[in-house]
Amino acid sequence: METAYGAGRAGGAFDPITFIKQPQSIVRAVCWLFSIVVFGSIANEGYVNRPNEVEQHCIFNRNPSACGYGVGVGVLAFLASTAFLALDAYFPQISSVKDRKKVVLADIGFSASWSFLWFVGFCFLTNQWQAAKLEDNPLREGADAARAAITFCFFSIFSWGYLVIFSMDRLKDITFVEEYNKLFPAQETPPLA
Repeated sequence: METAYGAGRAGGAFDPITFIKQPQSIVRAVCWLFSIVVFGSIANEGYVNRPNEVEQHCIFNRNPSACGYGVGVGVLAFLASTAFLALDAYFPQISSVKDRKKVVLADIGFSASWSFLWFVGFCFLTNQWQAAKLEDNPLREGADAARAAITFCFFSIFSWGYLVIFSMDRLKDITFVEEYNKLFPAQETPPLA
């Protein structure tokens, strides 16, 4: 069976079992889950206040940028994982080789960028967590949530990196048969008399 950008010829029927079993789908679902853990733990338990204060502050060294970064990158990763998962399901239906190439290149670019952003997030949150003062949060409320956010930022670096590898592999499995046939359609030759 010939492939173009990691998928068979367009127009095949969608098989959900095969789609779920694909390594790329599994890793993308893991990325989706990790992003929920990061932004959910920060949004849920990432803000605390001192007993004598009313206003809540970020658990990461009272730095609102740290909490905002974790939530922002996590929410965008969640939305992108959902969108790319839907695009992976639709991918075999894309008939144009050029459109498939655009999808694969967008996946590579976004996944590489998000792997880097998770690395920055891991370093930033770890630094701010280490610099946090005990008097800002004497009971260490939300400490487990902060550690979970840091840990899953670390895991997300590799999960998004695996998506880059899978997309590069998809890009490597190129045959230009479909594009060639589209540019130079086969002409029927009249039978020789």
